[in-house]
Parts: sequence; structure tokens; C-alpha cells
Amino acid sequence: MDIGEFVQIHISDGIGTLLLARPPRNALTRQMCREIATAARELSQCTEISAVIVHGGHEVFSTGDDEGEYRTLNAAEARSAVAVCRAAVDAVAAISKPTVAAVTGYALGSGMTLALAADWRISGDNVKVGSTEILADRTPADGATARLSAVIGGSRAKDLVFSGRFVGAEEALALGLVDELVAPDHVYDEARLWAARFGDFAPEVLAAAKASFGA
Repeated sequence: MDIGEFVQIHISDGIGTLLLARPPRNALTRQMCREIATAARELSQCTEISAVIVHGGHEVFSTGDDEGEYRTLNAAEARSAVAVCRAAVDAVAAISKPTVAAVTGYALGSGMTLALAADWRISGDNVKVGSTEILADRTPADGATARLSAVIGGSRAKDLVFSGRFVGAEEALALGLVDELVAPDHVYDEARLWAARFGDFAPEVLAAAKASFGA
């Protein structure tokens, strides 16, 4: 099911997939972020599924904000874009089912923040992640540093944000930015195996268990 031009929903065997479909980089525009938020809400309300995969396809999860679009925005539009991006991330975090990000290639800037909104992250063993906004003379979007700090701690988060450096797969695993490493071609299949574990649980119980962790 196409949510819009750049985001799709696929449902099979009790698992929903939110697919980012803006090749080659899945760079996040305002339109794409709105579509992500819409897809997340629909999957959250869907009674046919027990878990959700957030996937960018087999090549790249997301390289973050679309810098070409961003450079065309005036100050007010830029503030709006930040809010739209945060709303997309928050909508993914609020999905009332277990969620797993299937991360391939690169997850950079707001793309990494989107992956961090999932409950679990499975990536290829060649992945590169990073909080790279400073490389474009910008700071992470509202809420991004708090989400990053919650996952890896404040000092390590500051190192990534201040440097904008790319983090390889092994370091990402050690830091907790990803939870499992697999061969690149197996990322989505492993995400489906993770998601399939929850098919026998009542949706309302899963939702309550997730809600117990807070936002």
C-alpha cells in the first residue's frame, strides 16, 4: 500500500513493514516525514499485525535530511521542517507494537534518529551510522540528542554530535546504536524473524507492555 510518493506499507503473516522508498539515499524531505508519520499511525492502529519493521530497502536506510531541500528553506520553513521531522520520529516511537529497524548501508543524522525510535535495531555488518548534522553546519533536530543520549549515554552522544564522525558496525554494536549485526543481504529476513516472535501475544498486552516504558 502506498501511503504517498515515498513511503509504503506492506503487511504479511502478521507483520507490518514501513518501507522508505525514496532511492537512492532515502533522504528525508518534509513530504516524506509526513508520510512516515501517517504510515506509523496506520500501522499502530492495524489489528492484523503484532509487530512492525521499519526498513529503507536493501541498499540504504536513510542518509538523513535532504540537504538540497533544506538549503532552499527560509528560517520559518526550516523551523517547520524540524518539527515535521520530529513528528515523524515520535510517531514511529509511538507505534503500539514492538518495532525493529532493519538498517542497511547508512543511517545518518535524522536517519539514525529514525532508527533509534524503533525498539530494536538489526543492521548489516557493513553499516555506517552517525549524528552527522554538524558536517552540514547544523545541529540535530529537536529531541534527537535526548534520544541518542538515552541509548548510549551523554558523553558518548556528545562525541558523536560534536564530531559528526561515521561509526562502523562493530563500534555501533558496542555503543548500543544497533542490537544485532548480520550479513547485509539478511537484514530484512532477520528483522522478520525478530518480529515473528510476538505473533502469539495479545495485541493489547504488547501495547501495555510497550507503554510501560514511557515515551
